Amino acid sequence: MSLEERNYLAELILPNIKETPDDIEKRYPERTLKEGAKVTRFGPSPTGFMHIGNLESAFLDYIFAIQSNGVFYVRLEDTDQERLVENASELIKETLTDYKIMPSEGAFSSGKYGPYVQSLRKEIYQVYIKDLIKKGLAYPCFMSKEELQEIREGQELRKEAIGVYGYYATDRDLSLEEVKKHLENGDSYVIRIKSPGDMSKQIVLHDLIKGDITLPENIIDEVIMKKDGLPTYHFAHVIDDHLMHTTTVIRGDEWVPSYPKHLQLAQILGFKMPKYAHYAPLTKKENGNIRKLSKRKDPEFSVSFYKEEGIPPEAVKLFLATIINTNFEEWYLQNSDKSYLDFKFSFKKMPTGGTLFDTDKLNNICRTYFSRLSALEIYNQSLEYYKNHDNVFYELMLSNKNILVSFLDIERNGKRPRKDIATYKDIKKESSYMFSELFYNKNTYDCVEKNINCTILLNYLEIYNENDTQDEWYLKMQKFAEKNNYASTVKEYKENQTKYEGHIGTICENLRHVITGRLQTPNLYDILKILGKEELKKRIEFYQK
Repeated sequence: MSLEERNYLAELILPNIKETPDDIEKRYPERTLKEGAKVTRFGPSPTGFMHIGNLESAFLDYIFAIQSNGVFYVRLEDTDQERLVENASELIKETLTDYKIMPSEGAFSSGKYGPYVQSLRKEIYQVYIKDLIKKGLAYPCFMSKEELQEIREGQELRKEAIGVYGYYATDRDLSLEEVKKHLENGDSYVIRIKSPGDMSKQIVLHDLIKGDITLPENIIDEVIMKKDGLPTYHFAHVIDDHLMHTTTVIRGDEWVPSYPKHLQLAQILGFKMPKYAHYAPLTKKENGNIRKLSKRKDPEFSVSFYKEEGIPPEAVKLFLATIINTNFEEWYLQNSDKSYLDFKFSFKKMPTGGTLFDTDKLNNICRTYFSRLSALEIYNQSLEYYKNHDNVFYELMLSNKNILVSFLDIERNGKRPRKDIATYKDIKKESSYMFSELFYNKNTYDCVEKNINCTILLNYLEIYNENDTQDEWYLKMQKFAEKNNYASTVKEYKENQTKYEGHIGTICENLRHVITGRLQTPNLYDILKILGKEELKKRIEFYQK
């Protein structure tokens, strides 16, 4: 077609578009940022639930922007209108809020580079599409689904590249009259680019994580506008990353094969490409094999799993940090007084292959996280969880705050703080015996021996003083043991076992068993002190019955 014909065609297809690309560019000026500052974007599609891969992506965008004093923004990529799920956008916002992955600007706040919802940017994309038609770089394609399917089947049979290109791009060179006839007949159409790609040529992706990757040039006449007038994801994100001045695109490595088409679109539009970082997928070990984490097989794939299990968002982020950078875990263990934001994340330290989603590591990270919180912080953080998941225990927490906080504070401030809590669920599991409402039931002593001498324990209560220091308490316990023919030390008992009924540890363990129903607990001295003498007596007598 001649220039005049192309201009006519562009007006025929998009008559309501009056602006030019230059008009749009003026509305999106360069950002004023310090050198080295990264502009990253989280671009979720509101087509379902948030999964751990989405969260990892948002977390990566957030940390690399914030540690470079850059900008992290959220853009909702909703051009696939048929797959939209009700309330999915709200769920995305809720997750980012819960995890404190807060954008500088975007769909859930504001900013100068919006709108940040792609369906609201329809006319912006069409401005560029109209310009491409005028330049002879894009064309309307009227091929039916049946025609496209027939082409695909033939290409698969002949093991050719799949798509509309070359010989198969039958509408690429339609005359203006032919196009007008299709339009007059009401034939539906899409707009495709005229790919200048050469099958024999290659391009190089300079990936920030994987290094240089050689890929074939794109030869497909990609769809850039669908039948509903909205762009495809490929076209929309190239436009948006340019106008919003994204410097660094961080995405899963399943997008690597798409890079040639994105590069070609940017080149056709005359845009400078952002830098790309493609991270490895999350994998899981199963029966000796490694596979990708699956939404069908793995409950931990969904972000909602962590809320249900009572795993704090901060602990999940710490776990993701160990996946993102291989040297983070060692740093975290050595820097108990620092936040993950103090760590210098690097693309160079990111794994290039699959990253193993190790539930044991998650558990350990969670235990370390809780061990670094104060008792009051644990109490306050867990209230919301129990309010939503266990109202009975929630009420006990409110009415017994001092007891629970004191219990959680046991062995918390020493060189080796306790690590018996990995989830909010564990708080009830580990502390339930501290509440009389939960202690007195038929299952209390399922794990405890039945031949404990309660008379000795009742006699011990006669000398027990709640005001004794731990040293005073232990000294009294030693004297009591000796008086009742128990060795005052384990060493002494081992040297002459026939001489004694047992040793001081035997009395302590029996006392522990009877008043808690457990074989293992935090420091016994602290538990006795919190429960109080009257409650101890009541529990020993309960055990005797």
